[in-house]
Amino acid sequence: TALLSPSRQILQEGAESSRRQLLIEAFVSAGRVDNITMVMGLHPQYLSSFWKTQYLLLRMDGPLPYHKRHYIAIMAAARHQCSYLVGLHMGEFLQVGGNPAWLQGLHCAPQKLRNLNEINKLLAHRPWLITKEHIEALLKPGENSWSLAELVQALVLLTHYHSLASFVFGCGINPEEDQDGEHGCRPPSPHSDSSPASDDSLGGSGGKDAMQEVEVLMERMKLLQESQLEEEGVTQEEMATRFELEKTESLLVAPSDIADHSLQSNVLCFVEDPEFGYKDFTRRGEQAPPTFRAQ
Repeated sequence: TALLSPSRQILQEGAESSRRQLLIEAFVSAGRVDNITMVMGLHPQYLSSFWKTQYLLLRMDGPLPYHKRHYIAIMAAARHQCSYLVGLHMGEFLQVGGNPAWLQGLHCAPQKLRNLNEINKLLAHRPWLITKEHIEALLKPGENSWSLAELVQALVLLTHYHSLASFVFGCGINPEEDQDGEHGCRPPSPHSDSSPASDDSLGGSGGKDAMQEVEVLMERMKLLQESQLEEEGVTQEEMATRFELEKTESLLVAPSDIADHSLQSNVLCFVEDPEFGYKDFTRRGEQAPPTFRAQ
């Protein structure tokens, strides 16, 4: 153990040095270090790969002009109601010369961008419903048609920012002090009264409440499993029904028809059909939807 300790210390110092260097590079290149970078900086090699990906998508040569790339990022983040990323890319959109009028909402954007709404909606919530007809409709020759190269870049941007929104929510990342937005980046609780989110999303009462809700749900699931062992006659279908009831009644999950979509207008203005959301891919006893398979 004594022989291993110096090596471990050298590795830790090396990682810290690498992280510090990356954060310095971020500050020099952008004049600021955003909170995503601060969190990812805990894993310098991952942050480095992430940066290269972001740079290729947003800054390098490609068929889409820079301002449209950021607008597509806004559309994708708004679909998941991630105000952190929406605010971040609204600023980037303006910095690269985007038309401020577009930021009034999706209805103010060019029709060509608005035509992405349907595939953005499906990719965000029910990607298995996408068919070749969705692609064909966008590529169809006309005034607002997409070239294949443009559409490929747009789809990569959409999926990238759908995923990044999940990372932002999962890490509880809040806006920087210079970024507008009172609500932070968290979506409202299904049972909230639409009050502004607390600034201390990780350490405040919101985080404690979420942990308590998880514990309550886990305890209910444990009791269900124990009751299954005691009742030999319980079928899988009955257990599935019980689980769904417990999940729906818990504080964690609300039926989609009563979900609260009262986010600030600067996010929802980029969303059409906000009620459209995730629905189970397949349920027992139901016909599975068709899938778009590559092989």
